[in-house]
Amino acid sequence: MSKIICIMHICSLYLLNKFSYTSHMPRPKNNRIVHEPPLITEFKPVGLAGKILAQVQLSLDEFEAFRLADFKGLSHEEAAAEMEISRSTFTRLIETARKKIAEFIIQGKLLTIEGGSVHFRNNIIRCLDCGHMFKTKIGTSLTECPECHSSSLLNLAGGFGHGRCCTNINYTKGGNYARRRQNRANG
Repeated sequence: MSKIICIMHICSLYLLNKFSYTSHMPRPKNNRIVHEPPLITEFKPVGLAGKILAQVQLSLDEFEAFRLADFKGLSHEEAAAEMEISRSTFTRLIETARKKIAEFIIQGKLLTIEGGSVHFRNNIIRCLDCGHMFKTKIGTSLTECPECHSSSLLNLAGGFGHGRCCTNINYTKGGNYARRRQNRANG
């Protein structure tokens, strides 16, 4: 009798381990490399209020795949190497991006670029006083605009929720964070 109980206990432990929810959780995504943050993060049909439109969200890595393949004309292999991902992962990204962009155009939805597991190679900084925009390498620290010497700088990479790898504390956050903050201030 005790052998049967022992065998049942071992079997139950095996099954518990085999079908545990933790064994079926997806592995964490690696950060994909994105050249720089997008200048514009929302697109909508002319003449319609964005509030009433259904939204399509394009992740930053899908945006980068679209930029590399369809704007720069790189092959899937070249673009995958640029993003430091496998070719098959790149193919999945570009197919998803193209489907979302087609949905935006054909169905007249609001397209928002945000999210994804990415790391930027470069950053774009915009002066809030004169509007001058300039590119910097990630990690470069600037305290004033090279055109007007203002210290009111907007960090476009910082608005995408990245840690110290893609932001610098000397700048105001950019991206959708800045847009939402500005909308709240304007009423």
